[in-house]
Amino acid sequence: MQNYLEFEKPLAEIEGKAAELRAMEHQGEDDVSLEKEAVALDKKAAKLLTKLYKDLSPWRKCQVARHAERPHCSDYINAIFTEYTPLAGDRNFADDSAIMGGLARFNDQPVVVIGHEKGHDTASRLHHNFGMSRPEGYRKAIRLMDMADRFGLPIITLIDTPGAYPGKGAEERGQAEAIARSTEKCLQVGVPVISVIIGEGGSGGAVALASADRLAMLEHSVYSVISPEGCASILWKDAEKMREAAEALRLTAQDLKELGVADAIIPEPVGGAQRDKAQAMENVRTEVAKLLKSLSKKSREKLISERRKKFLDMGMKALVA
Repeated sequence: MQNYLEFEKPLAEIEGKAAELRAMEHQGEDDVSLEKEAVALDKKAAKLLTKLYKDLSPWRKCQVARHAERPHCSDYINAIFTEYTPLAGDRNFADDSAIMGGLARFNDQPVVVIGHEKGHDTASRLHHNFGMSRPEGYRKAIRLMDMADRFGLPIITLIDTPGAYPGKGAEERGQAEAIARSTEKCLQVGVPVISVIIGEGGSGGAVALASADRLAMLEHSVYSVISPEGCASILWKDAEKMREAAEALRLTAQDLKELGVADAIIPEPVGGAQRDKAQAMENVRTEVAKLLKSLSKKSREKLISERRKKFLDMGMKALVA
């Protein structure tokens, strides 16, 4: 059953009516016009879907980016990587299920893949802590990036988190230091680093895995220093002003491409990645392959220097903007 967002309610009514007509037909109704009516409603729904997604506001993009049925990190790993071997633990405190990663092959090339996993149902979301990593998750990512650097393996990261976990235990174990070290490691490794925002890229929890040579964003993904609700609570003391905050944050893929933060925008199927997961994941495969090819001939020294320059230039662009 399709899970509809608030702004999709008109679409839900049309598609629901079409489903009812088909159910009546399957129950033995003889009226041959039922299927014709259902087909007409399908066409109407398709037009409305295109219209709704033609020019989404930043807040609506946030809703789409957080959609529970969007493909998650584990889906992408299963779909576009082969021979995935998960590696666990930070060799210091524990394993953190909010960040998954390991060795894999991408188009038959050995790589290290790391990503945030939110989970698909209540039990798995609790297990993965809704994609909010603790310090041990970032330290696990650092360990995997060190291994990739040692063996000359490209790093591909898949970002989908509302932010790092803000709990007392995480802070006691050095959350800020772990995020900073992970960000530093992204900038230091001498292998290609490609990051893809597949849903929500929130705060330092996302930056820790997204300080890459190339950052690609799915068309309806978002990437920001703080959530719109958090921003509204701080600036206006009113979380209900999240729509205004979303506009001000310039968190959409289109805005970030213009600002020079994102390097590429990956198109999504009409209605978002949740409407056609297979196509969305194939689009990601195509873009990652293209970005990886563009980086494959660069030397270790050139990768590091160009990555550094990219982020220094990004700061200058932000000042000008």
